[in-house]
Amino acid sequence: MKRFNATTVTTAVAAGVATSVSTAVATAVATLAAALLFAPQAHAADNPATNAADDALVARGAYLAKAGDCVACHTAKGGKPFAGGLPMSLPMGTLYTTNITPDPQTGIGGYTEEDFAHALREGVAKDGHNLYPAMPYPSYAKISDDDTKALYAYFMHGVAPVKQANRAPDIPWPLGMRWPLKLWNAVFLEKGVYQAKSGEDVAWNRGAYLVQSLGHCGSCHTPRGALFQEKALDERGGLFLSGALLDNWYASNLTGEHNVGLGRWSEAELAQFLKTGANAHASAFGSMTDVINNSTQAMTDGDVGAIAHYLKSLAPAGGNGQPQYAYDAQATKVSLTRPAGDAGAKVYATYCMHCHGTDGRAFAPMLAPLAGNPNVLEKDASSLINVTLNGTPDLVIQGIPAPYPMPQFASVLTDRQIADALTFIRAGWNNHAPAVSADDVAKIRHGTQTAMH
Repeated sequence: MKRFNATTVTTAVAAGVATSVSTAVATAVATLAAALLFAPQAHAADNPATNAADDALVARGAYLAKAGDCVACHTAKGGKPFAGGLPMSLPMGTLYTTNITPDPQTGIGGYTEEDFAHALREGVAKDGHNLYPAMPYPSYAKISDDDTKALYAYFMHGVAPVKQANRAPDIPWPLGMRWPLKLWNAVFLEKGVYQAKSGEDVAWNRGAYLVQSLGHCGSCHTPRGALFQEKALDERGGLFLSGALLDNWYASNLTGEHNVGLGRWSEAELAQFLKTGANAHASAFGSMTDVINNSTQAMTDGDVGAIAHYLKSLAPAGGNGQPQYAYDAQATKVSLTRPAGDAGAKVYATYCMHCHGTDGRAFAPMLAPLAGNPNVLEKDASSLINVTLNGTPDLVIQGIPAPYPMPQFASVLTDRQIADALTFIRAGWNNHAPAVSADDVAKIRHGTQTAMH
């Protein structure tokens, strides 16, 4: 089919008119025809309503990127937002997150919307190479088409481009080969966006969508199998969000389990934790601090409430094998108010008691309680050891840092002293959690110091 441009159209009009009227009239008519033909296109480009729609889509994408906490993984310490370079420790080595700014050479500036969706939801980059499942595409597979479009608009038009080359993974051959990931995807990747459950209410489905897709909560809080696959991707699996060891932290149990999960939390208390990082039961630590700082505190009350509503519906899973926790402080308080004879009590009285109290309840939510804290009751003490050795990043709520962050004791206390103190804490106030050994502490100390360097 022949294509016409402005010159072709105006010339043709002029020629036809010139057979019956003067050249001057023909020129005027041709000019009018061209103006009528091309005015709608110029109007669309400058249409305020169109621009407002585009701005709204970018703003929507910015909100969704916060809900997904994209900045936490794709921004290195001291680096520019979304430029990548953050090291991530895996069982087979270390990989570095990628540049997802719209820079055309080193970022994703050359990605079409289809390329972007393919990488986001199927873990395949524009050039065809497979992404490691440390990128939570098994969760992002459930992101809706509309939300994917908004995210693409944001990363292309709402993020500043940064020219920063991606760093190759430090994973030895043959473990670093990517072709087996095609087989991994064939077995473990469940394609298809989230489908609302007909028997549940609107809030439950919204919460389920956020938890399972954008929030990718299962990436940390669900145990993984021998091939690094999450053992469940939603509430149909018994181990979904039942807690997992990851990078020297134990990601908390988010099911309704009474002792180590959320069984004793109300929806309002859970929403408070997501908004502020602390409540009467616990305080955020480790990478959860980044989630609070960068993501959940910025979400709407409706979305946070929906997440709490969904999580509180999960059946109990995991646990520590103990009877349901009931607070009892008397014996522990007596041992602390007398001259302490127990080695762990001595360390606690010297370094811990002024913040966490003789009653173990501290001054929650400002200071984390230890009595009945699900993280204290958990069988795996990795998080307690890690936070005692290395402290935790500041919670920053609405721009204000928390006044009493957990300090580091790695250079102050020996492995034996930390083990004794944690054993005392895990036995105190009716916690009934297992003892901690000096070897347990030494292992976490070595692992975290290696990661820091």
